[in-house]
Amino acid sequence: MSARIPASHLDLVDCPPVAALSTVMPNGDPQTSVVWCDFDGTHVRVNTMRGFQKERNMRRNPRVTLLCYDPRQPLRFVEVRGTVVEMTEAGAARHLDAISSRYLGRPVRYFGDVIPARFAGTEVPVLCRILPSHVVALDATPAGTAG
Repeated sequence: MSARIPASHLDLVDCPPVAALSTVMPNGDPQTSVVWCDFDGTHVRVNTMRGFQKERNMRRNPRVTLLCYDPRQPLRFVEVRGTVVEMTEAGAARHLDAISSRYLGRPVRYFGDVIPARFAGTEVPVLCRILPSHVVALDATPAGTAG
């Protein structure tokens, strides 16, 4: 069963200013990475590279937490706990280009515009779909200041 992200906080899972993904290391310790994410209406999507620690962690233990917020409004955030239900290389490069373009506000290619093009020969993007199972949304901003 999936949890619903409130409409009031959808902006925080669809290319938010800040998103931190926490995964579980082999020894049980948490590992947190800053990520770019977006929302397809059902899943929160993040992109990583094959072999990165967070990718290995999610394959071994698909339970994750994503914290999304706007540093200009620190009293407004959404925490999404969920399960990575799919990790695929199919379409991952296209998603990476699309999400990079949204974050940067102009059309870009991740390999070449965001990071050096030479990494395209060594890095393989992996698209991860997270199905929310528990959502905590908070807006404790003074009335009239939340955007």
